[in-house]
Amino acid sequence: MLSFLMDERQKKLQEEVRVFVKGVDKQLILDMDAEKINYPTDYVRSLAAENLIGLRFPKEYGGRGLGWAEEVVALEEVGFLGTSLACLYSLPSIVGEAIHVFGTEMQKEKYLKETLQGKKFTAEALTEPRGGSDFFGATTKATKVDGGYLLNGQKRFIVGAEGADYFLVYAKTDENASSSKSISAFLVDRSPEVEVKHIYGLMGTRGGGAGRLVFKDAFVPAENLVGEENGAGTIFYRMMIPERLTSAAGALGMGQAALDVALAYSRKRKAFGQPIKNFQAVNFKVADCITQLDAARALIYATARCVDSGSPAALQRRMVSQSKKFCTETAWLVVNHAMQILGGIGYTNVYPVERFLRDIRLIMIWTGTNEIMDLIIQHEYYKETEAGPAGRDVEPDAPEAENEEEKIYE
Repeated sequence: MLSFLMDERQKKLQEEVRVFVKGVDKQLILDMDAEKINYPTDYVRSLAAENLIGLRFPKEYGGRGLGWAEEVVALEEVGFLGTSLACLYSLPSIVGEAIHVFGTEMQKEKYLKETLQGKKFTAEALTEPRGGSDFFGATTKATKVDGGYLLNGQKRFIVGAEGADYFLVYAKTDENASSSKSISAFLVDRSPEVEVKHIYGLMGTRGGGAGRLVFKDAFVPAENLVGEENGAGTIFYRMMIPERLTSAAGALGMGQAALDVALAYSRKRKAFGQPIKNFQAVNFKVADCITQLDAARALIYATARCVDSGSPAALQRRMVSQSKKFCTETAWLVVNHAMQILGGIGYTNVYPVERFLRDIRLIMIWTGTNEIMDLIIQHEYYKETEAGPAGRDVEPDAPEAENEEEKIYE
């Protein structure tokens, strides 16, 4: 984060998180990438012990009562640890958003509070085998029975699945309603009827417990319905904010980490009798990385303020989608430039850049592909500008502006 964009509280938080991140044992990162660890329980508990997760939630539930501006600051630092650890840091914030905004007091006490205390681990179950971006095409069903619902179906690509004690699950509860009014959200406890399968050989983002969930007549008490029945469309649109802002902020951390490695290398590595940082082929790439990262930081910080200030929901959706798209694509650009600066050695496991490249590739896909981000950005902006430009209308500022015969639209 650009320091002048932060107030003193945010700078203090940045340093606090930075100290925590520096203290994470590198062996944990290596073992997760080697898939010797499938879920880093102690890591999540240590975050809770330092009161570093769920920063935005009220103190009564274990948070710090901070805002998105602070969470973005923290997440960029956590991003230095890679996608899996950044995502596991974010899950309490993501699932917690649904509980805090739409949940009952019982749900907040039983699930949110214990999650922020490190007593329960959580995961969000959204993606299905037949539907990634097509959220409302979910086929997992929740059938109403006496006292609750029976859940049947499956979800996949669920980060944190192997370690989770409960899941935020979206399921179809009305086959006859319009798609946006046919889905409900539930807090589903782990049970014998909720099968967790670790089946994926992932290119990167390993060790985060990603897996498939299979529900076979899993009973969900009525009290675990989040919000209203068939009302998960509203929850889903709200969840765009934590899902996409956390992805964006973590990506910035990974991009900066990759650039740091490349900068150090360019100072030490010599070719033709001088450090390679002196060559434009290298230092122009560095300049591009710095510019893109700073632009991305400015955008995500503006987005955090947009959300914290309670701006219109449509504007929030557009801004978080822009942040997710721009920050993840910036991280991808930076890590590729970093690998190019390192040359052949960057393609080996002598440096962590190859791991960052594998990790960053995923975040342009999850929480809505960047193509879906484009869809939302243009859709919301067209709606915003239906009444015409807010400033000067420059269309008449042309010599032949009054020549209506040439303005043919059909």
